[in-house]
Amino acid sequence: MKIVIDNNVLISAALLKQSVPFFTVEKATKNHDILRSPNTLKEFIDTLSRPKFDKYFEDSSIKEDFILSFLAASRNIEVVHNVSACRDPKDNKYLDLALSGKADLIITGDADLLVLHPFRNISIISPKDFLDNYK
Repeated sequence: MKIVIDNNVLISAALLKQSVPFFTVEKATKNHDILRSPNTLKEFIDTLSRPKFDKYFEDSSIKEDFILSFLAASRNIEVVHNVSACRDPKDNKYLDLALSGKADLIITGDADLLVLHPFRNISIISPKDFLDNYK
């Protein structure tokens, strides 16, 4: 299955080990094809690099390891779609990625994306729903 993981899930997974987002990312990366685009990757790295998140990491190498493990576990997709369907325009990049990569699923905690479920036959679900209903 091809999956897009929203930034809020990735950030939560990086910051909070033993959390639903952490187990979601772990399960998804082990069992499925994870898609990313240059824009979604940039948002993830820029967000995780904010000084306010430094307190969650014993040292910067832990943060870098999480980013590198995500890079290794995901596949870059050339985005060829450009939609304006989300009420929060900055979240359209996840819809663009999902359409361009022919994703089956978007995992997010963002209400602006969840309200669109399903979007053009792509399921949009929460991390808990993924853990409970997918292998």
